[in-house]
Amino acid sequence: MLAPKLNQGDEIRVIAPSRSLAIVRDEIFNKALRCLEQQGFYISFSIHSREIDDYNSSSVQSRVEDIHEAFLDSNVKVILTAIGGFNVNQILENIDYEIIRQHPKILCGYSDITALLNAIYAKTGLITYHGAHFSTFGFETEQEYTQKAFFDCVMNEGLTLKPSQTAKEYTIIQQGVCEGTIIGGNLCTLNLLQGTQFMPQADDIVLFLEDDNIMGDYFIYEFDRNFQSLLQAYGKEKIKGVVFGRFDDNCNMSVDVIKRIISDKLPKNIPVMFGVDFGHVFPMITFPIGGRVRMEASTKPIFEIINH
Repeated sequence: MLAPKLNQGDEIRVIAPSRSLAIVRDEIFNKALRCLEQQGFYISFSIHSREIDDYNSSSVQSRVEDIHEAFLDSNVKVILTAIGGFNVNQILENIDYEIIRQHPKILCGYSDITALLNAIYAKTGLITYHGAHFSTFGFETEQEYTQKAFFDCVMNEGLTLKPSQTAKEYTIIQQGVCEGTIIGGNLCTLNLLQGTQFMPQADDIVLFLEDDNIMGDYFIYEFDRNFQSLLQAYGKEKIKGVVFGRFDDNCNMSVDVIKRIISDKLPKNIPVMFGVDFGHVFPMITFPIGGRVRMEASTKPIFEIINH
């Protein structure tokens, strides 16, 4: 199920289903608001978005009410999450997914929001979007790339992905061609959905995976076993391709490390790419969870989002 595209002048609602909008620095908040308003959009904020508790979040009830209200408000065309965090999976059982099914809208965010994006797709079939938070628009690293990638994805029908100046190029780990359904986002957050009703399913999965370093020196070990667990949950036969994002330098995630991680886990004939512009670094693309991607990993790679 596809939500209507964003159009110039539409209202964008900011919600905080993970950490509170209140933790976003004033400088970042003001830059993000100014950026989106200058693009010609009306920005509104959910009633409970600035509530904050001991965990820099708010109650389950407050967060769920804001989600329901955003989907029910006919003036709202796109919903942006304020920021990520650690606890969005607390609210999944309390959401009325029929409201979302009856009022489909573009929802975009990343990091902890991975759990919400994939759960909504699993429960309703609505394609959701892994990409910029509201706060993302307040950061300046290749800002034009991030903004263009977001608006291209939520306003237009087709999308060909090209590397940013920061990424320079996408690295081919394994050559191959595939077309499939995009599932993924933040790996450790996606794995929280294993064994639940909120884990999305497909027979032709192309995994888009990234992670941030909350494990320090143990990051690579943690990523390795989380990746193994995800493959075991789905079964290798369903995985048609894998796309790894970009990693912060302190992750020490090099091409050689990725090659070692996948060496005995994936069939050799499926395409694998590394260093694509998404993750906990800037700039970033926006891509659809549940959308379709066509991927040709070769000397002249082709990377197209064909249905979103």
